[in-house]
Amino acid sequence: MHGLRPVILAFLAAPLLAEAAPPVDYGVLIISRERLELATACDVGLYLEDQLAARLVQGQIVSFNLPPGPLSIRLSLLGPGPCKPGIEQLRQQSITLVAGQVSKYRLAQSTEGLYLVPTTAVQ
Repeated sequence: MHGLRPVILAFLAAPLLAEAAPPVDYGVLIISRERLELATACDVGLYLEDQLAARLVQGQIVSFNLPPGPLSIRLSLLGPGPCKPGIEQLRQQSITLVAGQVSKYRLAQSTEGLYLVPTTAVQ
């Protein structure tokens, strides 16, 4: 019976350990490419802080755990021929991530190029 005592004590202490967990120090960024939002079959390059972070195809969703604060995002078409990156690759969009918050965006396109549209956010 003495062998069970440490196991029982460990189960009793588990809730105390869970309460002592460090606070969340990152924000979650989710970006989706809906099938009907973009009138192009080209892949879309997603650049975070000027680094290619993802290549989105139709219907794809990507997510990132990132430090809180301002984040520079650029979008461009990727691929051969008409999909070659153009001037729109120079356009930047800035968002601010909050620690512990999930920020959701979807890709959209206008005559001025690609951009992100916020969707529902989850706390």
